[in-house]
Amino acid sequence: FPSSMCQEIRKVVQTLEQMAREILTLLQGVHQGAGFQDIPKKCQKAREHFGAVKTQLASLKTKFPADQYYRFHEHWRFVLQRLVFLAAFVVYLETETLVTREAVTEILGIEADRERGFHLDIEDYLSGILTLASELSRLAVNSVTLDSGFRLLNLKNDSLRKCYDDLKYNVKKTEEVVYDLSIRGLNKEAASDAGGEKQKLLF
Repeated sequence: FPSSMCQEIRKVVQTLEQMAREILTLLQGVHQGAGFQDIPKKCQKAREHFGAVKTQLASLKTKFPADQYYRFHEHWRFVLQRLVFLAAFVVYLETETLVTREAVTEILGIEADRERGFHLDIEDYLSGILTLASELSRLAVNSVTLDSGFRLLNLKNDSLRKCYDDLKYNVKKTEEVVYDLSIRGLNKEAASDAGGEKQKLLF
């Protein structure tokens, strides 16, 4: 295949990478103090960005022979995984549910079925979902930073004191989960086991 073909693919991929960065920057706002209040607006803007992503992916399909998907897969594998994560993050923020592979392909404007052309490889879907898990762990920790504000209060009310104690306990549990994932490398084990768990996760 001519080098010009690879160059054309790279150009589209670079545009997709820039779009992914823009969506990520937008969604990262939920980690800020008032981020939760703007979730609907952020998700709406992210959906608008995904409209442009669809256009670029439609262009990418035309840059190589339809039956040579896996020959060029490495060019777009990483950015596609990132887009899966971002789509999954938007859906979770909107509905608090885990996005299906089929729903992701609708957001991205590509196929779920390999036989139908440019599709979302199951490995890329699972990689994106695993990234979402890490992001939600971070969000959980950031969401309880209000705990620092509670420390300033003199809680004499018994029911408020109990609720505050529950908050501290939940923060501790979350921190333990994050510790296990980062120190013991459980997230890497999950990634390596993903292949054997494909059907379980999807169905």
